[in-house]
Amino acid sequence: MDSKLSTLDPLNPRPLEPSLPKLETRNSKLETQNLNVFYGNFQAVKSVSIAFPCKAITAIIGPSGCGKSTLLRSLNRMNELVDGARIKGTILLDGSDIYRLSVLELRKRVGMVFQRPNAFPLPVFDNIAYGPRIHGTNNGSELQAIVERCLRSVHMWDEVKDKLNDSALRLTDEQRQRLCIARMLAVEPEVLLMDEPCSALDPIATLRIEDLMRSLKEKYCIVIVTHNMQQAARVSDYTGFMLLGVLKEFGTTKQIFTTPRETDTENYISGRFG
Repeated sequence: MDSKLSTLDPLNPRPLEPSLPKLETRNSKLETQNLNVFYGNFQAVKSVSIAFPCKAITAIIGPSGCGKSTLLRSLNRMNELVDGARIKGTILLDGSDIYRLSVLELRKRVGMVFQRPNAFPLPVFDNIAYGPRIHGTNNGSELQAIVERCLRSVHMWDEVKDKLNDSALRLTDEQRQRLCIARMLAVEPEVLLMDEPCSALDPIATLRIEDLMRSLKEKYCIVIVTHNMQQAARVSDYTGFMLLGVLKEFGTTKQIFTTPRETDTENYISGRFG
């Protein structure tokens, strides 16, 4: 991977700079500097610099195909699984380049939940114990404590404490999504990435996941990608708007939704396109 952006790369013409506020990085947990992501000759993310604060929820919004999920997947190197993908620029976790970490260590510290609740075809207990076992925890009582702690963190312990040996696939979609979040918490991450975590859920289940996100932000840096403008407005503290691979605007959620600086941001939020 190239760690620095080459301004002479013919496949990477520099986009027009959007009017972004100066980044405050002192309290950021994770940040990108001039991040560019390519799939072959196609550039999906263009010179994105953004800082994600500690103990806050940052929402990335924008129309389909604007690069927001690609940006999210870059933060824990998931794009390395895509054939032909390459990255230029810098991604920092606590001020250090994420490419200095092994993939296993990075994904322990920066966890991810996907659109579809991807519970493993294993008992509920083994779903959550899976990560700790991978990282060397095999003591039975310690695993039991981890499973209970994580299920309590997602407000699920009372629902499944008598079903820990049942298949996780028997849970509802909303329960399986909370289970996936609990599974992520089991390895004690520092950053939670969520790619459309409620897109497969009904409105009531969506509100429960949003309540969970609000409670988790007291401890974690959370970054979500969402098409749901109401969700972004409800749960996030900061919002970034992307269009055609460019971060057009970034600010507090209140500012983005009430006094956007960019016409494209205002048009998107008001439903004129997207």
